[in-house]
Amino acid sequence: MIAAAVATVLGTALSSVLSCLPGLHVYNVMSLLVMGAHALRAQGHALPAEVVVPFAIGLTVGYALLSNIPSVLLAAPDESALFTVLPGQKFLMAGRGYEGTLITAAGGLAGLCALVLIVGPLAPRLLPAAGMVFRPHTHWILWCVICFMLMSEWPKGGTRGQAGLRRFSDGWKTTGMGLLTFALSGLLGFLLFYRSPIPIEAAFQNIMPAFVGLFTLPWLLLNVVSRVEAPPQCVPAGSIGLDAMTLLRGTFAGCLGGGFAAFFPVITGGVGGLLAGHATATRDDRVFLVSQGASKLVYYVAGLLLLFVPGLGLTRGGAASMLKGLFVPRTVYDYLLALASVALAGATAFLLVGPLTRAVIGLMRRYTYRRMSAAALLAVLALVFGVTGCMGLAVMAVAGAIGMIPVLYGSRRMNCLGVILLPMACNMSGAGPTVARWLGLL
Repeated sequence: MIAAAVATVLGTALSSVLSCLPGLHVYNVMSLLVMGAHALRAQGHALPAEVVVPFAIGLTVGYALLSNIPSVLLAAPDESALFTVLPGQKFLMAGRGYEGTLITAAGGLAGLCALVLIVGPLAPRLLPAAGMVFRPHTHWILWCVICFMLMSEWPKGGTRGQAGLRRFSDGWKTTGMGLLTFALSGLLGFLLFYRSPIPIEAAFQNIMPAFVGLFTLPWLLLNVVSRVEAPPQCVPAGSIGLDAMTLLRGTFAGCLGGGFAAFFPVITGGVGGLLAGHATATRDDRVFLVSQGASKLVYYVAGLLLLFVPGLGLTRGGAASMLKGLFVPRTVYDYLLALASVALAGATAFLLVGPLTRAVIGLMRRYTYRRMSAAALLAVLALVFGVTGCMGLAVMAVAGAIGMIPVLYGSRRMNCLGVILLPMACNMSGAGPTVARWLGLL
């Protein structure tokens, strides 16, 4: 047990530091560790499960709780987006980024407590039966989620030009580009699913270059070319003013959205955050931040814990997929070890929120976030090349071009999730091979 506790703390500490780098995802780092573990196994030096599992859980929990630091502090909007910013960006531009980060982290901690204290004890009894009930219906549930995601982005604009075609095109420009983004990313997803250019030895990271290009690359490039500077951030000495009712409302909505995304296949944390945001359709930015923190943590951590639930054995999310290649849980002890590791990792990560947030604010005073984003961009490029080679960089470049469409036209970046939603929805419905033949991929 001592080895498991030490591995959990080390994994959380490593993930906590890496999470402060903008654009760097924990799955990218975990892929390198998995490759190293497989290399050791090939040489006859397999790592014990009591070390591998807690370390992976520490990485996941640390990222889920602390990646909110760069998403709040290093996402300053330019002058064209000052009236359409997210609540986290509002806190940043008001000089209250520290407060916004702590509110989001409080939501993540509340979501973790709900997982460990409520869902954890009930999961072995309820989730296997729920899995049997919902499994035959996942395809149409996924199509409903896709329809909701696309239809909930209503046309914007419609105030320029004379009545008629000009005003219609102005109103539908943003929404149309969102639909185009979803379609193009879906075509890229079909290519990666049926005729991927990624080398065979890196097949377990087949989708990684696309995700980096769709989501990470546009964000980092926008930070590098942008000349917007965030105002000085205040670090309050007292309370952040988060009352119990706000915490409960945000946590409830976030747990529903994150839990839905974790349990059903293909649905990601971004979709869970969207559902949580609609569930907290309110003018209270604090409720929104709490819900997003809870949704993110529940999605990542619950998706990994589903692998350990006795009688269920679902594989959800990148962490579970990579860990399953090294270790397959079989007993209740494995599940209890995972729950204990989640609790320890969550407590450790939450204690690091304040110091790491102040450290990032200190770096922002010394170095501009443009320079920090440029360093992260170079690190991401090196990581993609190291794992997937030149073809991975090519896929990332194509995905980056698609990911820039929402940035340029103000549509949802979440439409880029078509890269997995569209091919998987078609496959679950039995139409995937037919569509692939139409596209000349078979």
